[in-house]
Amino acid sequence: MKSPLSLTIGALLLAGIMPAGLSAKKAEVASPSGNISVTIEDGNNGNLMFSVSSNGKQLLLPSRIGMEFEGAKKTQKIKSSKVIKNIKEDVNAPFYRNPKFSTTSNELTLRLEDGNSVTFRVFDDGVAYRFSTDGKSGNIINNETAIYNVAGDPKVYLPHSTNPKKPEAMAFQNFYTVTPMSSASPLLAFLPVTVDYDNGLKMTMMESDLEAYPGMFVEADSTTNSLKGVFAKYPSSTDFYPWRKQEYVTGTEKYIAKSERKRNFPWRIMAITTDDTQMPVNNLVYALASPSRVADTSWIKPGQSAWEWWNDWGLRQVPFKAGINNETYKYFIDFAADNGIEYVVLDEGWYDPKSGDMLTTIPEIDLPMLIDYANKKGVGLWLWTVFNVLDNQLEEACKKYSDMGIKGFKVDFLDRDDQTGVEMTYRICDATAKNNLMLDLHGFYKPTGLNRTYPNVVNFESVFGMEEMKWSDPSVDMPEYDVTFPYIRMMCGPVDFTPGAMRNATKSDWKAMYSNPFSQGTRAHQVANYIVQDSPFTMLADNPTSYMENQECTDFITAIPTVFEETKVIDGKMGEYIVTLRQTGNCWFVGGQTDWNPRDYELDFSFLPSAEKFKVTLLKDGVNAGKQAQDYVVETFEVNSGTKKLIHMAPGGGFAVRIDPQL
Repeated sequence: MKSPLSLTIGALLLAGIMPAGLSAKKAEVASPSGNISVTIEDGNNGNLMFSVSSNGKQLLLPSRIGMEFEGAKKTQKIKSSKVIKNIKEDVNAPFYRNPKFSTTSNELTLRLEDGNSVTFRVFDDGVAYRFSTDGKSGNIINNETAIYNVAGDPKVYLPHSTNPKKPEAMAFQNFYTVTPMSSASPLLAFLPVTVDYDNGLKMTMMESDLEAYPGMFVEADSTTNSLKGVFAKYPSSTDFYPWRKQEYVTGTEKYIAKSERKRNFPWRIMAITTDDTQMPVNNLVYALASPSRVADTSWIKPGQSAWEWWNDWGLRQVPFKAGINNETYKYFIDFAADNGIEYVVLDEGWYDPKSGDMLTTIPEIDLPMLIDYANKKGVGLWLWTVFNVLDNQLEEACKKYSDMGIKGFKVDFLDRDDQTGVEMTYRICDATAKNNLMLDLHGFYKPTGLNRTYPNVVNFESVFGMEEMKWSDPSVDMPEYDVTFPYIRMMCGPVDFTPGAMRNATKSDWKAMYSNPFSQGTRAHQVANYIVQDSPFTMLADNPTSYMENQECTDFITAIPTVFEETKVIDGKMGEYIVTLRQTGNCWFVGGQTDWNPRDYELDFSFLPSAEKFKVTLLKDGVNAGKQAQDYVVETFEVNSGTKKLIHMAPGGGFAVRIDPQL
């Protein structure tokens, strides 16, 4: 079912039953450097157990894992093993945070007495395992066992479901509850989840290659300090919400998945980091996903987009009534063209959402005219839709809108990751790729490497984005979240956070407003989002009027690429601040952000080539940004690799730097 990895094997050991180094009860495998070790053993009652250590410190105590097939043996004792050492893979990663990278791991595959197998790969930055079936155990998976017994009582970062009644049905976006394991709530949390062992050591749980299978949630047990994997049951019936014709699950089977052939199941990943700066650039989710199924990616063009939904179509000083109509979208297209913005999104309302018919526009929208107008201006158009609405009209919609010249779909409101929801996603990815259409997935579960398998998926939501500032309670702390989620959520893949607010507020002044929303934190903090966040397809969320009134900021934002040749996090501490460095060609960009605590940061330019001079454009918090969050200043100066620059960040503040070679 999966495309094979292209592997260069440095050393190979094949063994039969009970090879050297494997007793009847135990097997061990370590990472190439030996810093991470995994022990797998037969437990009581036929359970398979594994434990994980990093540099001699135990992270997971013996933890039970297994697959439960209907009617099959429940014992999963070790029968035989195969070891492959120094597996090296060179990964091409178009539109990812780095365009290519390499991985090295040691692999241990255990054949189990029930006829299935489990494979462990141990990297220097994490552990992954996956089960495989020979297809003889049956096609119904009743459950998957994953009970991770956490060593000690570390802090855990849990993004809980926002739907207590039906926790598997929600938009996969929430703040992190930070608590000792011994005090953790049992409310379901979605991945990624981070466990903090202190002194910089952290383990982050993720998954990859999720196909035709439900995604994993975790349930904390504070009495045993364990995190238990939970999976949505297979849907037996569905219905539709009337407003958007969004499909939702009304009934489920007793099992979690159906499998009709020999296959691999998703990778369970425990990324292990010793410094917070390693977290946002961990590549295990992407590396373990199935390789690209899109042979030609030359048509995929990431970029920035003007967008109307966050600002509520909020134009000013125009001679027409702003809204979902031709005049408004022509204005957005003009704005995009004048500012070198590649795209405009037509969000909800261009077709009647109640109809569930995305093949018919509302009377106020002349889509062929708008596409022709945009093409003449060098701007591409995207269309918003609902997952199941697109799926119901998939072939016809893809062909129609691709032939018309639409560049992609922003697909929204899946709000689930049961097997049928995941299968719907893969159908959409495949059909859009065949029709040269890009995808931005909203109301969607966390990334699981889908952007490797289908590079036309250029962004994901599954983040508590800036749209929440239209209605959130004042207790929401967005600046802290902004310097937390890049360390955790961004490990899985890019984020469509929808930044770019030109209305900015201090902590005491902020309030929720739907049609004229504010961001929390400073203007410089907002601009820094475009550098700190992985976001190949990213929004300018505010309205054209505000951007034109703040042309200096707009020019800075639109000059920032969305795809880079190199990405590093050069400094930071999760939940406090972050400083990210990106390079494209002979230009560098540095973005810094802080929580509500002001801080001074000394930017060291030693990353630049020596013996050369560069021009720096610095956008930073103004001297009064602590009281007037929109206050900022732009400075230009000359630097070389020996320069250091002290930059003050106001509460909720930040800075953005562009570095160009001197001509």
